[in-house]
Amino acid sequence: GTLKQGCLWRGVAHVGCSLPWLLTPRVFQDQDGALSPAELQSFFSVFPCVPWGPELYNTVCTTDKGLLSLHGFLCQWTLVAYLDVRHCLECLGYLGYPILSEQDSQTQALTVTREKRIDLEKGQTQRNVFLCKVLGARGAGKSAFLQAFLGRSLAAQRETPGEPSLYAINTVQVNGQEKYLILYEVSADTKFTKPSDAACDVACLIYDLSDPRSFSYCASIYKEHYMDSQIPCVFVASKTDLPEASQQPGLSPAEFCYKHCLPPPFLFSCHSQGPPGTAVYTKLATAATFPHLNATELGAASFWLRVALGAAVTALVGFTLYRALAKNK
Repeated sequence: GTLKQGCLWRGVAHVGCSLPWLLTPRVFQDQDGALSPAELQSFFSVFPCVPWGPELYNTVCTTDKGLLSLHGFLCQWTLVAYLDVRHCLECLGYLGYPILSEQDSQTQALTVTREKRIDLEKGQTQRNVFLCKVLGARGAGKSAFLQAFLGRSLAAQRETPGEPSLYAINTVQVNGQEKYLILYEVSADTKFTKPSDAACDVACLIYDLSDPRSFSYCASIYKEHYMDSQIPCVFVASKTDLPEASQQPGLSPAEFCYKHCLPPPFLFSCHSQGPPGTAVYTKLATAATFPHLNATELGAASFWLRVALGAAVTALVGFTLYRALAKNK
């Protein structure tokens, strides 16, 4: 099939790359659907140096034996095209594109989609690659959250730690369509000096449910950088296998989300025997795919809440009047 990617978020049009010609038998010499280190080295033998470092195996899905799967191979190319289009074109040149694919030029490997601003206006998007920035205080579980996206439980992460990566990319299903979701771990020490530093398709604000001071970091980041933006935000309470602590100071996470018309915090844990759940990642991808629906859905929920409160007030007033009239009799 055709692999399509997008470039790094810049608030402008996104670029995609079509690489069907890469999916040839010569990539997988033993036809096992996975690349061994030797096969990967052979694949990049025409390069001055291998462009993918050891962090690759903590960036994409691998097989049970720790080899680069076909799915992971495609995801990595998606990430390369998204982060640096020029570097992607350079890689295509080393691999023989467009000569081997019989195309006129490398530009035919690129697909440019419209700006996100237009997507918001029209209520739909042509993109299938989305960037999610994962923000949280130190120790909130951001790295584990990224690895869980690749299907690795906390036990599996400890067993084979590998070279750490700030990125994790995988596919999720949104309304029956496959979307690429890129998670980017933002260090707790990062200072946002300009609006583009916080820009993304969806923000994941993760806090340690067992740490009483963890949520305040997420709350301050939200109020300072996302409260007045059009970027959808999802709060995630991590480490739900541990006893819950009372978050200090101020409102509880649920109260904070209610006050700011946000969905309640999503409970998450990767401390399990099997692969972690995927529902939270689907939620993030859905929010990125349909950012214009968030306010509408919340508005509808707010409407029915007002109806319920109005009915309760009416019932209370009616009961009070009934008692007053009965007393006067």
